[in-house]
Amino acid sequence: MLYSLTRLLVGLLVRSLYRPIIRGRSNVPRRGAVVIASNHLSFIDSVVITLLAPRPVYFLTKDAYFTGKGLKGFLTRGFFTAVGSIPVDRGGHRSAQASLEAAERMLAQGHAFGIHPEGTRSLDGRLYRGRTGVAWLALKTGAPVVPVALTGTDRLQPIGRRLPRFHRIIVEFGKPLHFTTTEDDARPAQTRRVVTDEIMHAIGTLSGQDRADTYAAFPQTKAS
Repeated sequence: MLYSLTRLLVGLLVRSLYRPIIRGRSNVPRRGAVVIASNHLSFIDSVVITLLAPRPVYFLTKDAYFTGKGLKGFLTRGFFTAVGSIPVDRGGHRSAQASLEAAERMLAQGHAFGIHPEGTRSLDGRLYRGRTGVAWLALKTGAPVVPVALTGTDRLQPIGRRLPRFHRIIVEFGKPLHFTTTEDDARPAQTRRVVTDEIMHAIGTLSGQDRADTYAAFPQTKAS
């Protein structure tokens, strides 16, 4: 209830203040499981999709945003809870698999699940190689994948800026992609790679970004 109300009110505010351009909303199935796969330019990308998609979209968010102390921790936790974020531990291979399993459960319940296949934000505006978790979800659940292109979010909230500034953005939802596999698939890893590349090609066609043939580098964490 809190998520739906927050999404409605904040979404109306964002549309009024920023007047975003939204294309292809009819491409998003209104019911049933669907994977929303988007490029990744800014911290605010998942929030933008959550607020402007034609139906609620759930994203996984690192659990550190839910464990902060004091007033700042309370406000941060409240914000991410209100926009439908799901806390997960993002450290290590097992945590990555646990994240995919959490996403699978959301899809099994008929929700729309959002994912950035690049894994982290692009620092130079190029579209990087997709990681195959998105294909694992699509093939495991049978959910269609809607490619999404975000434009301008890197200027709306550049890296290092805490609060968004006024800048118009474009959100474009592409036509759903459908993928199937069989139990006797002899090369599942190769199949996931092919499916992921097809999804990234669809995202790149919508966004018009230059392509990078490598994975995006995750930011270095400071030693404790």
